[in-house]
Amino acid sequence: MEKGFLLTFILLISLLNIPLYAAKEIAYTQDDRDRLIRMEEAIKGVNYRIDSIEKRIDSLEKRIDSLDNRINDLQRLMYVIISAIFAQIIGVVGFVLWDRRTALAPAISKNKELDEKTEKLEKAFKEIAKTDKKTLDALRKVGIL
Repeated sequence: MEKGFLLTFILLISLLNIPLYAAKEIAYTQDDRDRLIRMEEAIKGVNYRIDSIEKRIDSLEKRIDSLDNRINDLQRLMYVIISAIFAQIIGVVGFVLWDRRTALAPAISKNKELDEKTEKLEKAFKEIAKTDKKTLDALRKVGIL
């Protein structure tokens, strides 16, 4: 038991002496002061560089924003141009259809009129062919009868 007590006592005394050793004052020399001044100057230089880089980044962001706006404007212009082209295509197709109807209408009516006249002539020749043998032979040659 005395050994444990002695060991605890020695340990306690050694622990109490540690702060005395750690409490030594470290001398602040001129070299330390000069080093600190150089470090502060270096930090100022780094800060200046960082500020200049931030300014460059800001100017680049502005340029990117302006380019983005220009791209958006070009997209809108492309939409307008494509829409105009489609409108022109639809207009041309509409005009072609309208022109075909109006141009073909007189030809179709003329064709109907000629068909009617042809049918009347055929009927007339068939009536004549009933009494005239030459007409009957001529119509058979042509393939009407």
